[in-house]
Amino acid sequence: MNIMEPEGIKKQAYDEIETALNSADLEAVRLKYLGRKQGKITLALKELAGMSVDEKRKNGPFLQQLKSDIESAISFREKEIGEKGAVIDVTLPPKKIEVGHLGLITQAEDEIRRIFEGMNFSVIDGPEIEEEKYNFDSLNIPADHPAREMWDTFWLKTEGKKKYLLRTHTSPVQIRYMERHEPPFQIISPGRVFRYEATDATHETNFHQLEGLMIGKDISLANFKFVIEEFFRRFFAGKTVKVRFRSSYFPFVEPGVEVDVKLDNAKWLEMGGAGMVHPNVLEAVKYDPREWQGFAFGFGIERLVMVKYGVPDTRMFMSGDLKFIKKF
Repeated sequence: MNIMEPEGIKKQAYDEIETALNSADLEAVRLKYLGRKQGKITLALKELAGMSVDEKRKNGPFLQQLKSDIESAISFREKEIGEKGAVIDVTLPPKKIEVGHLGLITQAEDEIRRIFEGMNFSVIDGPEIEEEKYNFDSLNIPADHPAREMWDTFWLKTEGKKKYLLRTHTSPVQIRYMERHEPPFQIISPGRVFRYEATDATHETNFHQLEGLMIGKDISLANFKFVIEEFFRRFFAGKTVKVRFRSSYFPFVEPGVEVDVKLDNAKWLEMGGAGMVHPNVLEAVKYDPREWQGFAFGFGIERLVMVKYGVPDTRMFMSGDLKFIKKF
């Protein structure tokens, strides 16, 4: 390079930078002027070694500044090309847009609905803010009944005689349904419930419950055994499922049983409660218990999901942890 014509060189470099259309063009310009071996500015700087002290003082700072200016111009043009997208390859596939998906509890509830609908059960829903009558009284749990202590209840401040609460189970949905429908029928009522209790790995104040009810003239626990074994077989598909009943107490059924499940060779796990609908519950909805009978059951959906997918802590469902959410 003729260092006596620096402005001409500078203009030429700037013109080439300005007309560069992509990163490859800019790299060619950089090598032409700033390359370590044959770059014009690099060679000019090497020529300084053979110059006099006065020439070095005159040309050295100017060449260093010219080198810096060209580097800055190249860097600026790189940003321009990136922002404007000067070169677009329309043949490339578009970027995949990340979309959300249903949470694990919702996925499980949908699967549960499909299984029971396949067994001719109807799916019903009801309010989460419930009357005391439907949550307790009509379920054979009057105000002075000691069984009320089994449910840690969120009571709501209300005016008037009616008392309201956040439902502690989805059984009141069944009571409301029976008031408006004549048997025979078979229904399930999945949904959120609320309990005022301490949280730990297996307990939450807000969780999901699956309850079922079948009423007819000749319904027995044998019918329940078939239905629930078929449900577990489908829900835990691919595993060997064993079910056992243990005698237990629930105020709205008589007799009452705890339902345990054993998958493959694992240990027995308590999954929920069930039993034959108590005559007092049938009378509360104006059914004749001498004519109609049936079974009812209730399971925690989180418990079912934890067993199926190996989730160690129920609090993970409400944590909002994206790693956990994206895993399923």
